[in-house]
Amino acid sequence: MTNNHCRELLHSGISELGLNLDPAAQQKLLDYLDLLVKWNRTYNLTAIREQDKMVTQHLLDSLAVLPHLHMTSVQTDSVADVGSGAGLPGIPLAIARSQLEVTLVESSQKKASFLQQAKIELGLNNVSVHCVRVVDFKPVKLFQTVITRAFSSLADFVSQSAHLLAVGGRLLAMKGVYPEHEINGLPPQWHVSESIHLSVPQLSAERNLIVIEKT
Repeated sequence: MTNNHCRELLHSGISELGLNLDPAAQQKLLDYLDLLVKWNRTYNLTAIREQDKMVTQHLLDSLAVLPHLHMTSVQTDSVADVGSGAGLPGIPLAIARSQLEVTLVESSQKKASFLQQAKIELGLNNVSVHCVRVVDFKPVKLFQTVITRAFSSLADFVSQSAHLLAVGGRLLAMKGVYPEHEINGLPPQWHVSESIHLSVPQLSAERNLIVIEKT
């Protein structure tokens, strides 16, 4: 079970991010963390083992992008988390904002099994899981936002995910240090419309959110 230190870390981190999450959502984030720890013993979903580090490097890191999703109040917003892995950032985003429709795309069967179990156990009715390579994923409805924190390069992210975007949609890449070399290697017709420095509570490492749009 999640200890009190993790609970306090999460609560204070959410406050530092300026987010408004009700107690039920915060508890669900901790329940997700417990599930991740449990499955991680067998399936090696993440290299991070300590729960307090998971709070910072997984939960708060994911929640830091929430203010930049440009959600509207007049429609249901759709987000695809590609190369979702253990459900990051998709599951924390889905827990924090129930009006989001979050699609998790993951090619690894064992990771997709975890995602499906998390969806069921946490009662995430706004989440769907697809075990398929991103490039082979053919959704019925296109997405306003496609996000990742797992792709090796921005060029690969664009080339494999661009077909998922609705007209006017945006690709969001979560990165560490500012990836100048990768930005210079973007395919023609794609450009970085915004680069946002993310300040993740209790994390000293540099984090950037790279917003990519079609020219």
